[in-house]
Amino acid sequence: MQRYAQIIQLKPEYEAEYIRYHAAVWPSVLHTIEACNIRNYSIFLRDSVLFAYFEYHGHDYEADMLLMAADPETQRWWRIMDPMQAPVPGAEGKWAGLREVFHFEGSPLKPYVVG
Repeated sequence: MQRYAQIIQLKPEYEAEYIRYHAAVWPSVLHTIEACNIRNYSIFLRDSVLFAYFEYHGHDYEADMLLMAADPETQRWWRIMDPMQAPVPGAEGKWAGLREVFHFEGSPLKPYVVG
């Protein structure tokens, strides 16, 4: 499993519309995300910046992303989302990838007690 984090600018005038769409993502888009081995996908918003986090559970990320990009319903979804977004400075694509510098999972068996 590989963790991914990305950011993109949300145009402020589209905030309510973007949130409304993501409150009811089309089932076909969700199916494609899952079929492309993406799990635990979240998008957060702060000060017009979208932060996305997901876990990739496949074996060929590039091939799965090409498969996702080829899906007609996902393309239709992106055509709606794209005008609402703007790349952040220095982004190589739409969403700018972030480098993981720390990760801690903790132990589900022994809770840590402070004090």
